Amino acid sequence: MQAYEQLPTAQEAALAKLCSQELAAVIETKLDVQSLALSSPDGQLKQVEIPVSALRLMVNILTELGEGNTVKLVPIHAELTTQEAADLLNVSRPTLIKLLDEGALPFHRTGNRRKVRFNDLRRYQSQLEAQRLLALDELTQLDQELGLGY
Repeated sequence: MQAYEQLPTAQEAALAKLCSQELAAVIETKLDVQSLALSSPDGQLKQVEIPVSALRLMVNILTELGEGNTVKLVPIHAELTTQEAADLLNVSRPTLIKLLDEGALPFHRTGNRRKVRFNDLRRYQSQLEAQRLLALDELTQLDQELGLGY
């Protein structure tokens, strides 16, 4: 899947923000498919049927661009290189390799290259998030017991 590799300009970000708001306002969430009208370069109006799930994704993408962020779409069944996986986890490639070697994150080999399934990466991220929330709950409980007032 192609990525939007560079940061949006201020003008692009402003337009994306406006578009995300306008699109979000017209999405009919009770439908599976929604019809949109687009004008072609020659000015003709073209009616297009789009899955509402795709429209929601477009709103998310436009929102991110509107905040000045880059966007990369990764298909759910994608196999990532170690560098791509490291980038998505926001860790260095050597740190990711260590996680793979320790068995913290499953992988398989394609030739001499390691590949990480996107689903496995998301599962690992969810586990990390759950562990962080548990630790935060424990710290909060300890603060309460010690009367630290947090």
